[in-house]
Amino acid sequence: QVQLAESGGGWVQPGGSLRLSCAASGTIFSINAMGWYRQAPGKQRELVAASTSDGSTKYADSVKGRFTISRDNAKNTVYLQMNSLKAEDTAVYYCIAVVTDTRTFNTLDAWGQGTLVTVSS
Repeated sequence: QVQLAESGGGWVQPGGSLRLSCAASGTIFSINAMGWYRQAPGKQRELVAASTSDGSTKYADSVKGRFTISRDNAKNTVYLQMNSLKAEDTAVYYCIAVVTDTRTFNTLDAWGQGTLVTVSS
């Protein structure tokens, strides 16, 4: 079983910054990718940023130049540094990890419980 523990959400004024963290634990043989999705009220969940095991990254066009994803592989942790936040960034942010499980050696998607980010004045 794989668990993801997220932290770092909260309220911030427009133009401010927040950093989200997500630590994976459990029956992990390897982590193939980690990333962040978000879901705003009344909208579909969308990919914000992702980082693969070969070091490549991908960002949604709406956050390029403002958000940075990084990983600490020794800690099985992914971070999302969010700068120049806008009201439209308000959403619940979910961490995802694509993990090879030690019990079955199957690859599975593990999701965090979500952390709320509110950007308003």
